[in-house]
Amino acid sequence: MTALIEARAVDAGAGRATLLRHVNLAVPAGETVAVVGPNGAGKSTLLRILSGELRPRAGAVHLKGRDVTAYRPQELARHRAVLSQSVAVGFPFTVAEIVRMGAGETRNRSMQAFVESALAEVGLAAFRDRVITTLSGGEQHRAHLARVLVQLSCGEREHGPGLLLLDEPTANLDLRHQLDFIGLTRLRARCGTAVVAVLHDLNLAAAFADRIIVLHGGSVVADGSPRTTITTDMLGRVFEVCAAPGDVPADGMPFVLPQMMAARAGWRTGEVSR
Repeated sequence: MTALIEARAVDAGAGRATLLRHVNLAVPAGETVAVVGPNGAGKSTLLRILSGELRPRAGAVHLKGRDVTAYRPQELARHRAVLSQSVAVGFPFTVAEIVRMGAGETRNRSMQAFVESALAEVGLAAFRDRVITTLSGGEQHRAHLARVLVQLSCGEREHGPGLLLLDEPTANLDLRHQLDFIGLTRLRARCGTAVVAVLHDLNLAAAFADRIIVLHGGSVVADGSPRTTITTDMLGRVFEVCAAPGDVPADGMPFVLPQMMAARAGWRTGEVSR
């Protein structure tokens, strides 16, 4: 299957520090991918490189078969949309105004329909006229999610399936809206969008993703389905916790209940029971 976004032998760093080491990944249209790993593993750096915001020290990233650095900014915005961990708004824009910003200079009936649809998708239709700074942190985050959904919709209308990049999109969301996030991203994927999300909650990642990429020390140490990546061995080596993933009876999806910190030396030498 042809990749919509592909990273080839990507290295990245800051000063003398190496943040990513020889990372390879390919995501086709319609796939949902969760990037997980401990703090400092390189997850956000990888997302910024996939988005074209950062240039790798070595290797290359191709979006729809073209080097991502070859796109002009406005052109790139029509092929991929990015939701960062936090977005600060210093002016009293309404929620609807923030969401309309995702359309850029596009002003037509389709754009307004995209705005209304995105507001409904994130559950903020009733908040359209509220000043965004009067909303809770979670509500503000959902407004920005709606903004990038509008950006994505405008681009996909002209150029076909696009790429949605999300950095910890559920960090400020309650349980219901976390589940809503899974539903709306899966719906987008069924329409052809490639979705890559950095997530810390492994249970949410397992429910959300077709595929999980585990980063550790800047390298990909696992890449596969939730069942093949979320294992006792991986949890010990990467997260340094003792946990035996269980299976949800309905579909066998793995879930994790951490029990204790793993002894680092034990996991390295294999002395801790798996």
